[in-house]
Order: sequence, then structure tokens, then C-alpha cells
Amino acid sequence: MPVNSVKDEGNHSFINILVKAKKLKHNFQERFANLSLPEYTYFIIFSIIIGIAAGLAAVLFHHSIDFFNRLFFEKTAGGLFFLGSAAVIVLPAIGMIIQAVMILIAPETAQKKGVSEVIKSVSLRSGYIPFKTTIFHFIAPVVCIGSGGTVGPEGPAAQIGGGVSSKLVSLFGLSDERIRIFTAAGAGAAIAAIFNTPLGGVFFALEIILLNDFHTPTFSALILSSVTASAISRILLGNQSVFVFNISHTIDYSNLYFYAILGLLSGFFSLLFIRYSNYVRGVFKNKIYSTKLPQWFVMMLVGLLVGISGFYYKEIFGIGYMAINSILANALAWNVVIVILLLKFMLVPLILYSGGFGGLFAPSLFMGACLGYLFSILINSIWGVGIDPATMILVGMGAMLAGVNSIPISAILIIFEMTQNYSFILPLMLAVIVGNMLVQLSLRGSVHIKHLEEEGFSISEGKEVNLLRSIRVGDVTLERIDLIQEDLNLPKLMAKLIESPNSSFYTINNQNKLSGIITESELRPIITEYEILKDVIVARDIANSKITVVQTSDDLDYVMNLFGKLNLDQFPVVNSLKPDEVLGAITRQKVLSIYNRESLKVNLASGFAKELKSLDITVPAKIAEGYSIIERHVPSQFVGKNLAEIRIRNKFGLEVLMIKHHSNLYADKQEMKILTPDPEYKLQSTDTLVLFGADERIENFIKV
Repeated sequence: MPVNSVKDEGNHSFINILVKAKKLKHNFQERFANLSLPEYTYFIIFSIIIGIAAGLAAVLFHHSIDFFNRLFFEKTAGGLFFLGSAAVIVLPAIGMIIQAVMILIAPETAQKKGVSEVIKSVSLRSGYIPFKTTIFHFIAPVVCIGSGGTVGPEGPAAQIGGGVSSKLVSLFGLSDERIRIFTAAGAGAAIAAIFNTPLGGVFFALEIILLNDFHTPTFSALILSSVTASAISRILLGNQSVFVFNISHTIDYSNLYFYAILGLLSGFFSLLFIRYSNYVRGVFKNKIYSTKLPQWFVMMLVGLLVGISGFYYKEIFGIGYMAINSILANALAWNVVIVILLLKFMLVPLILYSGGFGGLFAPSLFMGACLGYLFSILINSIWGVGIDPATMILVGMGAMLAGVNSIPISAILIIFEMTQNYSFILPLMLAVIVGNMLVQLSLRGSVHIKHLEEEGFSISEGKEVNLLRSIRVGDVTLERIDLIQEDLNLPKLMAKLIESPNSSFYTINNQNKLSGIITESELRPIITEYEILKDVIVARDIANSKITVVQTSDDLDYVMNLFGKLNLDQFPVVNSLKPDEVLGAITRQKVLSIYNRESLKVNLASGFAKELKSLDITVPAKIAEGYSIIERHVPSQFVGKNLAEIRIRNKFGLEVLMIKHHSNLYADKQEMKILTPDPEYKLQSTDTLVLFGADERIENFIKV
């Protein structure tokens, strides 16, 4: 049999297996959908299942790190016997080379790392995380931390928990909003399991993953899943506190201002660390890796630097919890603590931004412990106040954790739950709030949001707002609106309420101008007294005169923000040119459906990233029957104008998937950047548009 025939037969068999698996999945989803359990019961069941899955994943992650730690520091180090004790220098370098090979094999998957990727998936992709991404970011951090990389397991754990949850709930065919909630719940549950802190996991998901987008069902899911995951962790890993300490003095609240000073120091040190990290990231991205220097070589050098540091100060290896316990036990000299603080400060960004995998929670705790210890030594030596070093260390840990990661509430709860001690809660809260306030005043937002903004995303309240800025209210099909005269009597008003599918009515005066809104909240008290009031009440008497309208020229980002501020489900729309003309209503559901549609288009662009970078300028790439993607230089009449002015969607019926921006670095070298379509971005003559739409519309655009 010819080789090609065997190959085709193998491909055909594989396709058949995929088709059968798809059918089984659909049958399972249909049977699940036909179950007649109440909605809240579904919610409870899924929250617990997510907690179990995320908890087991976190426990497996923990054991895998321990296994690789033994593999490297016992087996591998034993195989390097000819190096003697200096073998530990090589181990982190070996781990970094392994990670570099993984990056070489799957470069796109490797880039999707950390908490920021979970935020993007929840905000932009309705919680969808590819399972291959979850597997990759399970293995890579295990190798990094197991080989002595001085980073933490928490960020990867959140990504693993979110990824496992995303895959699990997608098997049941849940809605996008449910997948989004449970992905966030899975990330929080994994944090709860890793730290053994259920409340910390809940508020981590709220503060970081959902960006404080609070809803009661979301909160219920977070609590149930985090408590379940923490229970799994306690059963399989034990219920002992990670940190061993003894607070020997009761807190003298007359010395409370010292903790405020520690908070300021922690905030300043957090800012310094964030600035240094951003600098290191820029150096690797724009200078080192823009040359032909291979990544594996750079990562190996960073690994050797970690190994040399660990050879002299073994406390720098790995997560660092044992070193924190040594600091709490006053087992390290102050000069050693200074050195390991500086080493941790320097090495963590080098590992992460050279290409290593890990989190910032544990390094934050480590640096906070060092800072708290040194501060206690300083004030006790100079002022002789006798403040307990253990209290200062724990407070410093919480303040640095909050400052570096922008999680004030989570930091307080995590330290409180990890230590299982309430005695220092007030100094902890004071230092965390003071330190975090200093960071926020400087950064003006979460450090994670700043990183996403640098990548071209503008995320607010869990949504990518750039997607909605280019769409005007006038471009949307509006819902029918019920207008009634303000002098309509109550019986007729009640009749209209019964006949109409809408739950809101808008009153107009004699000049046909909007004068108020009547919702169920206004009608409910009237219904109970209907017989008494039916002959004396008219619509004007019960209408709420505070009415918010939007204009056809407003963009959907503005409307989305209004829905967030006001507890309403729709707004009446008026003509921008004729403010007295009411055209209809725009609903929250309509805006969300448009957002989901735009998200899908962004995901389409992301999925075709490689193809989009190498498209033929003139030949459309077929995506589906009658639809294509094409790349076109910016027409001269568009240069200097922004996308909001040009309105390509309205005039040509095409979607701008991305913009290729070319800039001259040198006389003979150009750099190309892929830009997200920002409505305010002004097109330049060197730009190229990547467009998606119907073939006939593409042909019309080509003629421009």
C-alpha cells in the first residue's frame, strides 16, 4: 500500500474518532440539559465539583514540585558527583534549559502564562482556557521551582485551577457567563488549596480575576468552590500552618504608628520592585531577545546566576517558606537577611522575564518577611521599644504581598488564615492599607491591569472595553419602547402593563418629551391599594422623573458603564440630531451579546495569528463560504484619521481584526507590531489593515 494511502487512512480514522467524540459530547450535554433540577441546585453542584477538581489539581501540583525537587537536588545532583557541592550551581541552569526547550516547542502556548492570562480569558474569552495551555503551565512551573528557581507556585496554580474548571464546565455545555464565573471560581479555589486559605481564595478571585465585578451568584460560587478546595487540601496535605512562629509579646497599641511606617516602607519597596521588574522585562524584550542571542543560552545564564547565589545562600532556592520560618525563628543573622532580600529582589524578575515560569506571591512574602525582620531589628536597637520581631515579620509579609500584587483584602485574609492567629490583625490591616495606598497612588490601578494595558487591552469591571468603543448606539437594532401619556389613568396603565411584554414604561408630556419612567418597583406599592387609588392616580403621579437617556452618537462602552453604575436593564435612546425624538430602547442583554460577538472576532484573529502575519496583500484568505480575511495598506484618505471617524464597519461592512504597524528601526531594518484595533488609534501611512467580511464587501473596499 502506498505511503500516502496509509497516511490518508490514518487521518480519516482520526477524524472519525473526533466526530464520534463530538457526538458523545453533544448527547451528554442534551441529557444534562433535560434534567429538571432547580437552577440554584445546579449552581451548588457545579461549585462543589469545581472546588474538588481545582483542589485535586493544586495538590497534584504541590506533590509534583516536591517530586521534581527531589529529582533535581538528590538524583541529578548525585549524578554530578564530580562537581561536589558545586553541583547545585548547575541545577537551576538545567531547569531553565528544559523550560527553554518547552518554549521552543510551543512558543504561543508558552506566552499565555500567569494570572494576567486568566484575567484575559475571563474578560475576553468568556472563561475559555485551552486544555493544552493548562497542561503546559502545569509542567513548566514544576520544572522551574523544582530545579531551584526562586519563584512561587501561586500564579501557575491559579492558571491551572482556572484551566481545569474551564475544561470541566465546557463539557456540560454551560453558557458563556457560567463558564466565566466557574473559571474564576476555579482560579480562586486553587489559591485556597495552595495556601489553605478559603477566604483568601474567594477575595483573590474577586480582586484579581474578576476585577471586583461583584454579583451574588458569583460570590456563592467562589465561596463554595474555595471552601471545597481548601477541605481537599487539608485532607491530603494536612491542616498545619505553613509558618511556625511564636508571638511572645502582646501588642502595645501606643506603638501602632511603627506598623504604619512599616506599611510605607513596604509600599515603597513594592513600587521599587514593580519598577525594576518592568525595566527587566523591557531589557529582555527590546534589547536581549531582539538580537540573535538564543533564548536557551540567556535562560541558562540566568539559571547559573541563581545556582551561584544558592550555593552561598541556600535560602534563595525554591519557594522560600523554609527560609521565612528561619527568619521567624531568628535563626539568620541580619546581614544574611539583607543579602537574601537583595538576591530575591534581583533574581525573581530575571527568571520570569527571561522565560521562566512561576508566581510572585511567595517572593512577595519572602521579601516582606526580610523587610519586617530588618525593620524590627532597627527600631528595637535605636528606640528600644521591644516590638516583637515575629509580629513585624508577619505584618511585613502581608504588606508586601498586597503591594506587589494589588490585593489588599486578599493579603490580609491570606496572612490571617495561614498563621491562624488573630492577635496582630489590626497592625496587619494598618500596614497593608497604608502600603497598598502608596502603590495605588503611584500606579493608579492594579499592576495586572497595567500589564494588560501595555499589551493593548483596556479591561474594566471584567470586560475588554476597547471592543465596544467603536460601536455607536445608532448602529444597534433597538428594542421597541412603550410610551404613554403622563395623564393616563391607573386602570388603563394596568391594562397596558398586562398586554405589554416590557416591564418598563416611559411617560411623555404634551410636547411628546420624555418625562419619567415607570417600572415594577413604582407599580408594586400601588397594586396593593389599587381599589382605593384607581380613580385618583395617573401615570405622572407614580413615574420616576429621574430618567437616563442615551443618544445614537454614544458608544457602547459608555452605555456599558451606565449599566454598571445604575441598576437598570435598559435605557431609552434619542436621536442625537433631534433630542426630542425617542427611537427605542437599548438593553443590557443586547450590549452583552454584541460584546460576546466582538470577543469572538478577536479570538478569530488570535487563532489565525500566524496566518495573519504572512497574508498575501492581494489574495483573500478563505475562512468560510463567502467570507474571507484580507490584508490591505491603509488608503491615503484614511491616513491621520482614527477608526472611530472612518467607521469601516458601518460604511463597508467589514471588521478590523488587527493593525500591522511598521516602523523603521534603521535604514535597512523594519519592525512590525501587531496592534489591537483601538477606536482612537490614528492610522499611519505605514500601517496595514487586516480585515474580515463577506467577499463582495471586500471587493468594494479594494476599489477605495
